[in-house]
Amino acid sequence: MTEQAGNGRDSSKKTGFANVKIFDTTLRDGEQSPGMSMNLKEKIEMAKQLERMGVDIIEAGFAISSPGDFISVKTIAETLKDCTVASLARASIEDIDRAWEAVRDAADPRIHLFLATSPLHMEYKLHLTPDKVYEQATAMTAYAKKYCANVEFSAEDATRSDIGFLAKVVEGVIAAGATTVNLPDTVGYTTPEENYRFFLDIRERAPSLNGVVISTHCHNDLGLGVANSLAAIRAGVTQVECTINGIGERAGNAAMEEIVMALYVRKEEYRAETNIITSEITRSSNLLTRITGVKVQPNKAITGENAFAHEAGIHQHGVMQNPLTYEIMTPASVGLKESNLVLGKHSGKHAFGERVKNLGYTLTDAELVTAFEKFKVLADKKKQVYDKDIEAIVAKETVQVPKTFTLKNFVINSGNAITSTAVITLMRDGNRIERVSGGDGPLDAAFKAIDKIIGMDLNLEDYQLNAVTEGEDAMGDALVIIRNKEGAGDDGNVYSGRGLSTDIVEASIYAYINAVNKMYYAEGRR
Repeated sequence: MTEQAGNGRDSSKKTGFANVKIFDTTLRDGEQSPGMSMNLKEKIEMAKQLERMGVDIIEAGFAISSPGDFISVKTIAETLKDCTVASLARASIEDIDRAWEAVRDAADPRIHLFLATSPLHMEYKLHLTPDKVYEQATAMTAYAKKYCANVEFSAEDATRSDIGFLAKVVEGVIAAGATTVNLPDTVGYTTPEENYRFFLDIRERAPSLNGVVISTHCHNDLGLGVANSLAAIRAGVTQVECTINGIGERAGNAAMEEIVMALYVRKEEYRAETNIITSEITRSSNLLTRITGVKVQPNKAITGENAFAHEAGIHQHGVMQNPLTYEIMTPASVGLKESNLVLGKHSGKHAFGERVKNLGYTLTDAELVTAFEKFKVLADKKKQVYDKDIEAIVAKETVQVPKTFTLKNFVINSGNAITSTAVITLMRDGNRIERVSGGDGPLDAAFKAIDKIIGMDLNLEDYQLNAVTEGEDAMGDALVIIRNKEGAGDDGNVYSGRGLSTDIVEASIYAYINAVNKMYYAEGRR
């Protein structure tokens, strides 16, 4: 087993292994899961990281679903240069027109249209006969082909479709111009053995598949998304649709990092590999967590915080003698770094900038100045500044929305024998706004004072506090999720915010203000 991280494209040309393309749908299918909505700047930041990681195709969104989604897809298509950018579209003229308008300026645009082929979906959702479904699928594929050479057709609920009818549709859309055919397990129903046989069967019944890219898209309703994807690869599939951390509808999608590392560690078994730069996996996972505020479970494979942790004495002893005794891949292979002292309060901006660059971040001059100022403040408070501290500062700065409100100062009075009170002063457009509120504890009082300033009664949906690094002077990383009951839109009006400080109350106030700023930004755009 090699211990080097994957670091380039087209590696299959050197090994003779099959090259499996990674189609990432974090920004489309992933964002559809509850609590995972992202604003435009956050989507662009995530898309840039996916491109940096070597993703082959990024599904940037569903262009016709909303004006915001259209702008996101269009902006991402215009920004990225090293990967294919796709927009999802139903098999209709209006959807395809809108998708093409969004992706037309991409370096390699793709229209991804879909239509259900299972008896259940055709009867109860589409209200169409099989003949009508075939006619619509082929006609709309041909229509998309007029715009775009790169056309993908997905047969929704393929694994529950009649195999004979599915083969007919597949042959039809390929003849109409589809260059990629995706046969998804839309509801996570199949099993690995069944999916393997399914793809062998459909390839035999629809021989034209051997002339195009065959894709799989497995959901995780039975916890088999990754296993089903690997089974499809064994059966000859050359594109896998997946998401970072496995986010997505219901129980989510197959997790990209698990598929990639399974092929990386067991490449001799699968005779296949990807173009993913595996050392970017941890950073991608952490970025998504910071944007959405949703952490992965500690024992999750590859990206969970315990994935490379060893507590049992016999395990610790074995790893100290030889890491391969209990680690089938190195932490470095997925971009995991040990916390270590890198800079101090006497370090200058140039040294800080070099360290940020070495950690893999690209900042504008303005972002670097802001991040450096926060670093200097932190360096005065902490005995040791770790890579994770710097990454937390930088990641937070690169996904900020416009700051409608900023914190000027706060005073908290709290104790077990008195009612907690908070005096919060915020700045807006150069004006100081100060309010006082009592509450059930210092944070409740502070959040209620902020509510008074903005003139809204917000619901606190979730609150989490974690230490970024070890030690008594560790930075607190606060997560706040709020809901605006009176806001516009169909996304549930839920907004997340993060705050960093060695003072956990201050971190929590920063997080609440960040969530409020996201709310103003999103609802102002509407």
